[in-house]
Amino acid sequence: MTDDTAVPPATAPAGLARPLAAPDASTGTSTGTTTATIGLAHGVALYACAVLGAGVLVLPGQAASLAGPASLVAWGFSALLGLALAFTFAALAVRHPDAGGVATFTAAAFGPTLGGITGWWYLVAGSVGQTVVALTAGYYVTAAAGVAQRWSPAVAAAVLACAVLANLRGLRTGARVQVALALGVAAILVTVVLVALPQVHRAELAPFAPAGVGGIGRAVVVLFFAFAGWEAVAHLSGEFRDVRRTLPAATLITVVVVTVLYLGVALAVVGTRAYGTPALDRIALGTVVQRGLGLSALHVVAVAAVVICVGTTNAYVASVSRLGYALGRDGWAPAALARRNRHGAPVTAVLTVSAIGAVGLVGAALLGWGTDGIVVIPSVLVLATYLVASAAAVRLLTGARRLVAVLALVLLLLAVPYAGRGLAIPLLVAAVAAVTHRVRRGRRAATPPVSAP
Repeated sequence: MTDDTAVPPATAPAGLARPLAAPDASTGTSTGTTTATIGLAHGVALYACAVLGAGVLVLPGQAASLAGPASLVAWGFSALLGLALAFTFAALAVRHPDAGGVATFTAAAFGPTLGGITGWWYLVAGSVGQTVVALTAGYYVTAAAGVAQRWSPAVAAAVLACAVLANLRGLRTGARVQVALALGVAAILVTVVLVALPQVHRAELAPFAPAGVGGIGRAVVVLFFAFAGWEAVAHLSGEFRDVRRTLPAATLITVVVVTVLYLGVALAVVGTRAYGTPALDRIALGTVVQRGLGLSALHVVAVAAVVICVGTTNAYVASVSRLGYALGRDGWAPAALARRNRHGAPVTAVLTVSAIGAVGLVGAALLGWGTDGIVVIPSVLVLATYLVASAAAVRLLTGARRLVAVLALVLLLLAVPYAGRGLAIPLLVAAVAAVTHRVRRGRRAATPPVSAP
């Protein structure tokens, strides 16, 4: 998508999300200190890993339980919204190729206060999301082992621990590993669809919408967790070799792949009625494969689920902890989050993100919390983040790109009423962010400047 009237790239607002590299205004190629290494294949892999995460293993069943066969409408709506959001974030990333991502876009449009609050929304969403991702691995492992799902938090704790140790040692996932993970996820989803085809019966599509429009709307809100990730690559836009050409191309390819795979998996779950109870919803994809290929296939799916969830958890602990580092550095979170260890990892931020995820696992172990309840928190926070980012895009972009941003904003607003009481979550997080920022400013003001010797 081209737009000859687009405004040249702007710099990040002072005090929030400092740029990693300055882009060349004519080519969009990074010319700063960050090495520009991301090409088309790597870009598609990054997008696919960000969007096709662990959510696809657990959310098709949950959405189907909320809306029945009409969950297919919810997936279609979310795919259309994902299309608009993907190109909106790509346009913003080309204009602002900066590590600050959403916070940078928001700050550029509405000032650093809303930018900082948006950063907090994404920080909490990503941290709580680690509970959902790790528990998903636990559900599939316990199903394959033939033990009760109450043991899932123990498996989940091991998954989270692996991600924490890797991040504390400053380990990064290389391009080849990311491509392999993306291909692995796609292979699992294609397998589910192919295995399900002989099992799909038209009779399972009736009644089509047992929960009415409300059920579809609630399913859409939950699916924000499945489609979260379009903004993640924006944080790496400064590292693309040719951001103006490569990023839009990678976006288009990934949108097509994600849409086809998600709709195929949703039809597989609905058409085989592999849903209906929380325990069944949590392993819907494994159930489809087990029915089609036998019990041994469930073990293969469980192993694949662990690999996917470990990779997803590792990636998001890394990205979210660096956002926490930036918020601590810029006065929007406790200063301790800006501390690094000898490996260069933001140690306090990594431990904080993992601690939030661990709290959810403790709740799952002691109180019986499941992903079906926990996922509402990150889903609503992602909805709030996308709303503000789309509004920022409407203000920052021009021409055809602005029209796409307007479409994204309108579709998001249609989903807002179905968030219900969950809308209190972004307000609560915003209040905590504002208080934290005010306390940090007060302490800085009260600290006397150090006089020169």
